[in-house]
Amino acid sequence: MTTSIRGDDRSEAPPIGGRITELFRTVGARGYLHAREVDGDRELGLDADDPVVLASVFKIPVVLTYARQVVAGELDPAGRTRVTARDRIGGVGTAGCADDVEMSWRDLALFALTMSDNAATDVLLRRVGVDAVRTVLAELGLRRTRIIGGCEDLFATMADELAAQFSAIDRTDLQALFAAATPDQFRALAVCDPDRTTASTPREITTLLASIWQDTAGPAPACEQVRTIMHQQIWPHRISSGFGDEVLIGAKTGTLPYIRNEAGVLTFPDGRRYAVAVFTVADSPAQRAPAIDTAIGEAARLAVSALRNEGVAA
Repeated sequence: MTTSIRGDDRSEAPPIGGRITELFRTVGARGYLHAREVDGDRELGLDADDPVVLASVFKIPVVLTYARQVVAGELDPAGRTRVTARDRIGGVGTAGCADDVEMSWRDLALFALTMSDNAATDVLLRRVGVDAVRTVLAELGLRRTRIIGGCEDLFATMADELAAQFSAIDRTDLQALFAAATPDQFRALAVCDPDRTTASTPREITTLLASIWQDTAGPAPACEQVRTIMHQQIWPHRISSGFGDEVLIGAKTGTLPYIRNEAGVLTFPDGRRYAVAVFTVADSPAQRAPAIDTAIGEAARLAVSALRNEGVAA
């Protein structure tokens, strides 16, 4: 693993990298991290340029593309659409509803980022277009960030791969396929391999976040829309667990078998802002891993404290 801190004329690998590496090792995971000042040049990385699985972190550029189209007059945010059985692939929000749901585009964007609603994301992505999302990423210079499709595509890939190994289980019964799969079979899935799925690097994700918070990822009103939604995220168990209520956090989680991530921007009472992206690969595909979730928050705290020179050796 490689660690670095830049922006203060120090080139040696800082002790903080070893502390974060050990933190993740003790909870049964490998971590990848990048933290940077939004309004300065100090940054800290732990394998920050290695490819990582995005999971639901990919919903950030989807909603950014939506917001840019709204500001451009290409999409009416109050326009309404329906989330139907075709979109219900499981999970929270409209993805788990028993009946069809009619919503506005702006509420779909809200659900996609705040609660990570998979169905809302897919309906929104079909409206804005995956090619449009890729164009936005290219415009921002994020050459190593790859979007292969929406949540439906990721789940379909998992279903196809597992069904090929369990011919007696219907490929539409993802829960049964998950129950039958071994840890090694989970680990071999394409969705767990950054070379075969939607992926990026920690550094590119903090670059994306910094551009949204600096109003350079698109028109300022579009960036403001994304920030407003991300500040309403409902999950407090990862990055937020490392900070008190005085820190304003706008973030997005991402979860798949073996994969637990979160990326966001932290604004402190003194006005200083930090973009942080933490990606982990666990030793186990367990659905519940509170120790890793907490370690994500602690790693973010250690990294930001080092950038702020708050008694953490950098």
